[in-house]
Amino acid sequence: MLLRMLLVGGLLSGSAGFLQAQSSQVDLANMREDLRGLVQRVGELSLRVEQLERQNAELREKAGTATPAYATLAELNDAVTELRRAINAGDTATAERTAAQIKKLGDATNAAIDSLAKGMATRPTIQTSFSDNYSKEGVSYTVQKGDTLAVIAKKTGAKSQDIINANKLADPSRIQAGQTLFIPTSAAK
Repeated sequence: MLLRMLLVGGLLSGSAGFLQAQSSQVDLANMREDLRGLVQRVGELSLRVEQLERQNAELREKAGTATPAYATLAELNDAVTELRRAINAGDTATAERTAAQIKKLGDATNAAIDSLAKGMATRPTIQTSFSDNYSKEGVSYTVQKGDTLAVIAKKTGAKSQDIINANKLADPSRIQAGQTLFIPTSAAK
């Protein structure tokens, strides 16, 4: 009887050790999966940072090569001061030259403002309301490098507008590699 109790006790302690080892392996596997997910996310963020740095460099380059097409407030103030001096001194030639300079500065500023206004007018409107008229069943899709909304719609057989509505994409041209989208299936609505 004593031998049987010792044997059962040994089996139980062996089973507990086995269960602890198995639990440790599960914990290790979970940690590895968490780490893999974090590594993937860091990779995605690194890619996004590289894209932003590239865009930032392009904008800096454009800003560096652009010549200002506007008058600063200091330039206008200087011109007005010079005009006042010329008028007070009775120097009509200087007054006319300064008045022409002020007109030129004003025209340059107006042209710059018009250019900005035209640029704003040609920007596409951003969609802010979305329809719920799409299938609520579907699949997840991770955007690949080079994907556009049209390419994704063609690959998955979904309608572009359904993808836009399901994911509330205000600007579908700004989807990014690594982004996960819900793709509605073409089941009856």
